[in-house]
Amino acid sequence: MIRLASSGGNMQTVRAADANRHFSHMLKQVSQGEEFLVISRGKPVATILPVKKSDSSHQASRELLLRRLARQEATGTRSWTRDELYAS
Repeated sequence: MIRLASSGGNMQTVRAADANRHFSHMLKQVSQGEEFLVISRGKPVATILPVKKSDSSHQASRELLLRRLARQEATGTRSWTRDELYAS
């Protein structure tokens, strides 16, 4: 497990080499709301933060996708029904 220094706030400080070695662990922590400041040779080079999900951007993306799919013609042949596809 990686031990990271706290920079006083919610953001933790991690050296670039340690971030590289423990990237998967850091991503798991980020997915749980943690924030990291990555330093290289004593200087800040990056921040790693959780994505801020907003309902409005999600809804806009969904609507854009649905409009694009509505304009798109279906391709290929299908030998199954929707019910067959989602049957247990």
